[in-house]
Amino acid sequence: MNHLSFCRLAAATTALGSLSLGLPACTISPRTAATATAPNKFADATLRQIATAQDERQTAALLPFLDRPDALYRREAALALASVQDKASVAALSARLGDADAGVRVAAAYALGQTADSTAEMALRERIFQEKDALARQYALESLGRCVSRAGLGNLVRLPPALGADTAALSGQAWGLYRAGLRGVTSEGAVGRLVQLLNSANPYRARLAAASALARTRGLNLNSYAAAIGSVAQNDPAYAVRSAAAAALSKASQAPTVPGVLANLARRDPDYRVRISALRAMTAAQYAPVKEAAWAALTDAHEHVALTAAEFFLNNATGEPGVMFLEKANKLTAWRPRATLLAAALRLGGAEQNAIRAAVQERYATATDVYEKGYLLKALGEDAGAYEFVTKVTFAPARPVVIGTYGIEALVAMRRLAGFAVEQQPAFALTMQRAIASGDVALMGTAAEAIRDPKLDMRRLFANADFLKQAREKLVLPRDLEAWQSLQQTIDYLEKKETAPFPVAKAATHPINWSAVQAIPAGQRAVITTSKGLVVFRLLVNEAPGSVASFVDLVNKGFYNGKNFHRVVPNFVAQGGCPRGDGWGSSDYNLRSEFADLRYGEGAVGLASAGKDTESCQWFITHAPTPHLDGRYTIFAQVISGMDVVSRLEIGDRIQKIELMR
Repeated sequence: MNHLSFCRLAAATTALGSLSLGLPACTISPRTAATATAPNKFADATLRQIATAQDERQTAALLPFLDRPDALYRREAALALASVQDKASVAALSARLGDADAGVRVAAAYALGQTADSTAEMALRERIFQEKDALARQYALESLGRCVSRAGLGNLVRLPPALGADTAALSGQAWGLYRAGLRGVTSEGAVGRLVQLLNSANPYRARLAAASALARTRGLNLNSYAAAIGSVAQNDPAYAVRSAAAAALSKASQAPTVPGVLANLARRDPDYRVRISALRAMTAAQYAPVKEAAWAALTDAHEHVALTAAEFFLNNATGEPGVMFLEKANKLTAWRPRATLLAAALRLGGAEQNAIRAAVQERYATATDVYEKGYLLKALGEDAGAYEFVTKVTFAPARPVVIGTYGIEALVAMRRLAGFAVEQQPAFALTMQRAIASGDVALMGTAAEAIRDPKLDMRRLFANADFLKQAREKLVLPRDLEAWQSLQQTIDYLEKKETAPFPVAKAATHPINWSAVQAIPAGQRAVITTSKGLVVFRLLVNEAPGSVASFVDLVNKGFYNGKNFHRVVPNFVAQGGCPRGDGWGSSDYNLRSEFADLRYGEGAVGLASAGKDTESCQWFITHAPTPHLDGRYTIFAQVISGMDVVSRLEIGDRIQKIELMR
């Protein structure tokens, strides 16, 4: 699916932290330990029965397993309910918090957090005081953060004195405050406690969670904590913590020391991800004191840093002549930073606007890489004067799919410009109607999104939604689900109706192939040969059997051979596997989400989706820990070799082939 659903993910590009210091990048529960050739756990018919009920979202069939004599089945049933996420399971899972087996208690706590149901708050809070097992207590604390109310937040901020030196409890508290912060549940006391947890004497996981919470919780004013956070950003031994702390400094932009700290990090931190976080934390208000560091970053040895520096200028530069950025861009060799700097040149414009536009259009004409052409169209989206040029190439016969996708996005970007001519708005509406009628899912989905954007005020230009309904009927589900969703939302917008639940494919349309699953060893590896080098995955069949079986089947068919990485967000993800090459492609079936007890650390491999239970063939690799994805996107593999290659992947790099090995 197009954008991980997470995706309009460009809005969530702050990649936070990582598992450094030699720790495994993806936290895998002990039950998965296996040799590279060991059979997977699904030789057990009862485990297949539990997993099938999970896949079919049958809560009623899973609940009796919570009362089985064998702790293994109680634990697996609880973990299955973590994927189902049915609030009807809260009472039964709450009862398992007192299970005689600590592993069951851990699984029950995790599953309760996955329900995000406020009725689980009391049971989790009480368990914190009663729990004797450190890991189970840690899970209860983190899950409490997923369920806690504002009134109950104080119970998470203030641990009992007896737990003050318990490292597991400190980690659980930090992650609980992180999960609460993602939900917008925070307080001054919570922020103060998170800053305390940044102390280097605290365990790595606690520091990572605390820094990540400060970076990702919305609406915080961290000016009074700038010195403490800045010190962590410069001195913590773990790059992941430094990266998250640097990101958090964006919320302390009024502190006088912050620009200097960010400039220093952007120039000198040894890890490229920290340099990226520092550049992203720089604000327009800091433009003058950080500008030179950003200029220097344009020639950083790591292309992702150079791109982020170019994005800084695109987003924040003011009072500069556009032609200066044209000149800077022409000196760059990497096409993505160059195209982004050209976008800054067009945005700033000035007396040389026409010359800048002509230069970008000329570069478009001579570029040979389809993705570079796409990025040049994206740059032209900053200039309404390029409307006719972009329209022509977007709808040109036999143009590459990728060009149409970038082109329609550029046209919509132009329409959002303050300088877009009022008299041209009806023509834009007709262009969107043309895109809807094109039959191309990317054009249809993007145009439909623009039509329903209330800021563009396009409802008044359409007498009815008949043209959208006609286009919708030509789509094939579940393959075209994302475009279908966009069209349906726009139909409802024009007709002033509430949007009904979207049609998600049921398990019966693509059940788990248990014969195929049982043929996959627990340690199955996949070697991805890319145009930048080799990357090796370990497939997590015990945790995500349906997803792994689908991936293996597609690999055996050669489906991924010759596909591209179509989306790379620095310090976040590299995404590939799209049959169209633009992110809007899918297989002819959907998978159900498998939310095992795993975390998105560095090198975690997840399935993209357009919402729960809509996974397909696209997958992404994380550059660094991205804990906001935990429990929301299926993890089906882990990079065990080649992260240096992953860090250098760029848009357009090719997946030459994928081979299975043991």
